[in-house]
Amino acid sequence: MSKLKLHWQILIALALAVVAGWITGADGELLGVRVVGAYEFIGTLFLNALKMLIVPLIMSSIIVGVAGIGSSGDLGRLGGKTLVYYLSSSALAILVGLVLVNLIRPGIVDGEPAGALLALEEAASLPETLGQSDAGALVDIFLRMVPTNVVQAAANGQMLGLIFFSLLFGYFLSRVDHGASEPLYNFWNGVFQVMMRITEWVMKFAPLGVFGLVAETVSQTGFGAAGPLIMFSLTVIVALLFHALVTLPLLLRIFARVAPYRMLPAMAPALMTAFSTASSSATLPVTMDCLEKNAGVSNRTSSFVLPLGATVNMDGTALYECVAAMFIAQAYGVDLNFGIQFVIVVTALVTSIGVAGVPSASLVAIAIILTAVGLPLEALGVLLVFDRLLDMMRTSVNVFGDSCGAVIVARLEGEDQVLSPGAAGDRAG
Repeated sequence: MSKLKLHWQILIALALAVVAGWITGADGELLGVRVVGAYEFIGTLFLNALKMLIVPLIMSSIIVGVAGIGSSGDLGRLGGKTLVYYLSSSALAILVGLVLVNLIRPGIVDGEPAGALLALEEAASLPETLGQSDAGALVDIFLRMVPTNVVQAAANGQMLGLIFFSLLFGYFLSRVDHGASEPLYNFWNGVFQVMMRITEWVMKFAPLGVFGLVAETVSQTGFGAAGPLIMFSLTVIVALLFHALVTLPLLLRIFARVAPYRMLPAMAPALMTAFSTASSSATLPVTMDCLEKNAGVSNRTSSFVLPLGATVNMDGTALYECVAAMFIAQAYGVDLNFGIQFVIVVTALVTSIGVAGVPSASLVAIAIILTAVGLPLEALGVLLVFDRLLDMMRTSVNVFGDSCGAVIVARLEGEDQVLSPGAAGDRAG
């Protein structure tokens, strides 16, 4: 089992969990112990390990990322255009997901919240006023972004305040004297590297965690959970396709003034690699090769835009985080108002940057979003059922978004051969 790649281990654990949960049911016992209790113990232990990572991981990754970008000599005209595009495309992706999840409402089945079908036991204990606060809630959101005590904010899981502090810390770390900033940067970079290793270690137990979480759900609900999860997955897929086939081509047409239909064949090898590996970083060499040889983007532009994009620009991931958080809120029967949805949008945007390079980043990021809006983290388990397929699709969208960004930046920098008929035709040579 240990020789198999992690995603195969997770898929096998998922299949075994479905069988085990169906056989044991909610009342099955082994040696006088309810089996569903064992499932719950395993799943909770895995979720606790994920929660343990959130504060140090998000702080170190944002501080190191922002400080690294701010101290780079390339953060001038080229860097400014790149960052503006990345923030804009991610924001548009999140808004696409937000609109579709509000229209389709996958967390509602026959007019009722799907919490019971998904075995979300805490649904009844949530405060009814969570999503129904008044207009002053938006003001409170901005007040929470500036914590009076950062340590207390970390202890209370107030992620908006921590994210804001980390952004400020990273930015001004790049603005102080090198002698003073280097030890601090090395410290936070060391924390980030250690947290990456711990995350990799925790993810080795992901098959066990998936087994416990899914087996508990199946044992308590049977296969009733399949319906809402299928609708959730379809919502994510439709949103990803809309962003990739409508939003990004419009950006190419408006800002790069190129023919969008030439982009897909030029990037096809990179997109297939991204889909099969579910890794933007592993796909990076293929993406650069496709952009330079097939799309005609210069190495100067691609070598700056793409590595940065593989770290901070995750359109598909940001979209998925938003839809997942809204789906969980709907399943709990929480009708989120504009203010809370605004928090989800902002947090999804920042976390898609902050933890983009972390294995299983979406789980950590969704946990941050749920904490920020006051929803329980236990619902994360139900998202794992179809996560592998959705991960492959959102990674492909991530890579396509980075590629479109490189084309737009290249055109804005005056490269007139980008996606020209000759450049696209080079692919066959």
